[in-house]
Amino acid sequence: MTWLQKFYFLRSGGAAVWVALVLVTAPASVGLATALLVIYPAWDALANWLDAQRSGGMQLNPGQTFNLIVSAVTAVCMGIAVPLHGNAGGVLVFGSWALLAGIFQLIVGIARRKLGGQVFMMISGAQSALAGIVFIYQSLRVAPGLVQLTGYAAFGGFYFLASALWLTFKKRSAARAMS
Repeated sequence: MTWLQKFYFLRSGGAAVWVALVLVTAPASVGLATALLVIYPAWDALANWLDAQRSGGMQLNPGQTFNLIVSAVTAVCMGIAVPLHGNAGGVLVFGSWALLAGIFQLIVGIARRKLGGQVFMMISGAQSALAGIVFIYQSLRVAPGLVQLTGYAAFGGFYFLASALWLTFKKRSAARAMS
C-alpha cells in the first residue's frame, strides 16, 4: 500500500471519528463544542504536515505548507471565536477555513493528478470552498449548530475514502493486467 493510500484512509478515519464525537456528544457545553471545533482544523494541520513530510518536505509542497499554516491559525482562532462570539463566530471561522482549505486542496489535487485518485480530491476541494462561502453567509444570519457541520466533515471523509479505494483498486487492476 502506498503512502497516499494510507494517508487517504487515515484522513477518512479522522473525519469519521470527528463526526461520531460530535453526534455522540451533541456538544453538551460551549467548552466541548469549542474543543471539537479546535480539533478539526488542528487535525487537518497535522495531516498536512504528515503528508508534506512523506512527499518530499515542506519546501517541495507549498500547497500543503500553506494549508498547514491556515489550519493551525484556524484552530487558534476557533478557540478564541467560539467563547467570545458563540456559534456564529465559530461558524464564521469554520467557513473561512473551509473556503481557504478547499481552494488549496483543489490546487494540491490538480498538482497530484498524475498520481491518480485526485478527481475526488479536486471535487472535495471545490465543494469545501463552496461550503465555506455558504457557512460564512450563514454565520451572518442564523448560524447552523455544530451538528449541522458534520455533513461537511462526512463528505470530506467520503472523498478521502473514495480516493483511497480508487488508488487501491487501480493498483490491483494494474497488477492483474501485468500478470
